Amino acid sequence: MNLVKTPDEFGKVAVAMGGDAAEREISLISGKAVLSALLEQGVNAIEFDTKNSSIEQLKTMGVDRVFNIVHGRGGEDGQLQGALELEGIPYTGSGVLGSALGMDKLRTKLCWLGAGIPTPKWMQLTVTADIDTCAQTLGFPVMVKPALEGSSLGMAKAENIEQLHEAFENASTFACDVMAEQWVEGSEYTVAVLAGEALPIIRLETPNDFYDYEAKYQTTTTQYHCPCGLSEQQESELQALSIKAFSVLGGSGWGRVDLMLDESGAPQLLEINTVPGMTGHSLVPMSAKQAGADFNELVWRILETSLVTTKGAK
Repeated sequence: MNLVKTPDEFGKVAVAMGGDAAEREISLISGKAVLSALLEQGVNAIEFDTKNSSIEQLKTMGVDRVFNIVHGRGGEDGQLQGALELEGIPYTGSGVLGSALGMDKLRTKLCWLGAGIPTPKWMQLTVTADIDTCAQTLGFPVMVKPALEGSSLGMAKAENIEQLHEAFENASTFACDVMAEQWVEGSEYTVAVLAGEALPIIRLETPNDFYDYEAKYQTTTTQYHCPCGLSEQQESELQALSIKAFSVLGGSGWGRVDLMLDESGAPQLLEINTVPGMTGHSLVPMSAKQAGADFNELVWRILETSLVTTKGAK
């Protein structure tokens, strides 16, 4: 049941999109879809590209709240959230801490380790000398990731020492920490979280080595299974684990948790996303549809999370 009954209760809404991170183009697509959905439902909503406008302008524009759909650094890592809080403007999604931790794959791992959340073994790659240590410690194959990028940007699978060198060099160009993660054989799943509840799980199937940028946005060969094929008990257990993993990082409002079931059937959590995509290929709308909510209703319910005054773990 929706908390807000009429669009006027939201006041004037700025849909923050774009930004200047590597995911800018995806954010613009997401943002325009969200803006259209709000306008169709009578919400007084405007486009606000954070690359071209300053946060201080929101006050002079009379904005009452922000629907944040800026993917990546500058929008998903606590920076935008902090600026909005300084201006006293409510916004959707996680707060400063949850956004910062959720964006940082390396710190996500460290938090999960302390909370006993199952996640693949990993190590940080800082200098070239770490590559030999990584090969000895984690073996092959491994997944190499820039710690502060989304949409699988800069990620690569390495099956030998030469590929590991290449993957490390590529990931290092993203100006952030780099990590290597033990490869997990098994099925990949994603769990959308909305207002403290988990939506139906989606199982992802791609002919690519992994669910990379191409599989997410460019190809037609990716398959999305929802219902995901797990038993009711299995799905319920994974949903509960995902909500815990999201909350441990201070996540709130809405988001997505990505995980795998390894060959023994054990869960291995990979990362969270605190500003998931809202494009035609995006996962949260698919999951919401399975739960009976169309795109417009999903956008409305996400905007309702801006009414929550306390940001952080519940």
